Amino acid sequence: MSIGAKIAWDDTVLPFQLDRSDMRGRVARLDGVLSGVLRQHAYPPTVEALVAEMALLTALIGQTVKLRWKLSLQVQTNGPVRMIATDYYGPETEGEAARIRAYASFDADRITDDAPFQQLGNGYFAIMIDQGTDMTPYQGITPIAGASLSDCAAAYFAQSEQLPTTFALTYGRSTEPGETERWRAGGIMLQHMPKASPFAQGGGSGEEGLLLAEDLVQGEEGENWARVNAHLHTIEELELIGPSVPPTDLLYRLFHEEQPRVFPVQPVRFGCTCSEDRVRQSLSIYSAKDIQKMTTQDGRVTADCQFCGAHYDLDPRTVGFEAEDGGS
Repeated sequence: MSIGAKIAWDDTVLPFQLDRSDMRGRVARLDGVLSGVLRQHAYPPTVEALVAEMALLTALIGQTVKLRWKLSLQVQTNGPVRMIATDYYGPETEGEAARIRAYASFDADRITDDAPFQQLGNGYFAIMIDQGTDMTPYQGITPIAGASLSDCAAAYFAQSEQLPTTFALTYGRSTEPGETERWRAGGIMLQHMPKASPFAQGGGSGEEGLLLAEDLVQGEEGENWARVNAHLHTIEELELIGPSVPPTDLLYRLFHEEQPRVFPVQPVRFGCTCSEDRVRQSLSIYSAKDIQKMTTQDGRVTADCQFCGAHYDLDPRTVGFEAEDGGS
């Protein structure tokens, strides 16, 4: 793919590699994905910002998973925003779009006017990868650290994967001429290529001894890391979000000395996997007595999807392991 190729960049992830400095990365731009995620809920602006950042991180990190794999990010805290959960579903077949969904739970009466990250408090940041029914899911957890969710993600890669990782993200409400206001986000993720021998465990220079990216690179690798990050920090917010600057042009402006190569772009879209069949399956472990306790005064069993807002209304006689055939 030519570095000057022109394609529609909204809701895409573009993988690239910097050959001179032995680094890889992704450029992501989200538009319709964020609209799909956020229009399902009436989040306060600070919560919307956190969900937008988490969705952008999910797109950047999730692009590495294989077909039909699922990657999930999750934040759990004791702050006003108790949880943020996102899922990235790898495409079903080559060339298809990956799917992203996200939601947050929060205490509305505890939300403050402080910066979004200040709504989190103490807790953990987790990444989970599900490779299918015959494989054991992978999970890695690190404490909430730094000043942003991207700092938490970088700390995760330093601790759990020992991969120097950095992010440049921006997100917010955007208004184009003749269009309604909507959320847009753009970001770049950079990682040093993994080495055969892992970095020796030990105290790092981060909060409470957490490893940072700079702790994992030394000598020439450290020089490369510092140089590429210096280039990355010259980026402007409008360049990240677009839409006037294609990611290919942006990569060339930032890293032309690093010999950038780009790979096939991955489209992404908002998509939820909930269904009536999945709801019935989740209820299949309950007896008729248990189902009766879940039945509303109207004589129905109901369930709502936190991710997409879908509402399911079922006949209690047709759910659970003692269900009758038929009904609706």
